[in-house]
Amino acid sequence: MLAIVEAAGWPIWSLILASILSVAIIIERIISLRTSEVAPKDLLDRTLKAYHSQGANPEMLALLAESSPLGRVLAAGLRNAKNSRAIMKEAIEEAGRAAVHDLERFLPALGTIASVAPLLGLLGTVIGMVEIFGAQTPSGGNPAVLAHGISTALYNTAFGLIVAIPSLIAYRLFRARVDDIVINMEQEAVKLVEMLHNERT
Repeated sequence: MLAIVEAAGWPIWSLILASILSVAIIIERIISLRTSEVAPKDLLDRTLKAYHSQGANPEMLALLAESSPLGRVLAAGLRNAKNSRAIMKEAIEEAGRAAVHDLERFLPALGTIASVAPLLGLLGTVIGMVEIFGAQTPSGGNPAVLAHGISTALYNTAFGLIVAIPSLIAYRLFRARVDDIVINMEQEAVKLVEMLHNERT
């Protein structure tokens, strides 16, 4: 591996940094976007049971809001359960926007890496080509410099694609995952509003 890095020249270091960041973001998002962490399936039922048994007391709401992004949305709704349906929905929407922002954390950076990595590889390719043409003299070229220039061009191109392709795939998968989670959270929030306001009518 070290030999490849040496053959690729200094442009490869930016791609290595991009690959490290990409792997770190992918691992973090895999852990953070688990259903059990974001929107537990039975959270709404447990929340309604707790609300009917003890009401929307501050301690229960604080624990609910800290449990998950869906919990934060449901807690916002319960805080306004005694208000009108419109006010309750508005509070849920505000909490939902904040939750979505957290769910999308680091995804713009991952998308940027997926877009920039091929360009960094192209930069390495251009630098390698410059070395190749710089090695040419009227009396002939230096084979060692020529070989190093070719290595720089090809390794950087390949490594740029190696970084970009998985990053782009992960970015698309995470975007789809966030969209699914948001739809699920919206459905759970609507159920909460309907259940509480139907009980009052």
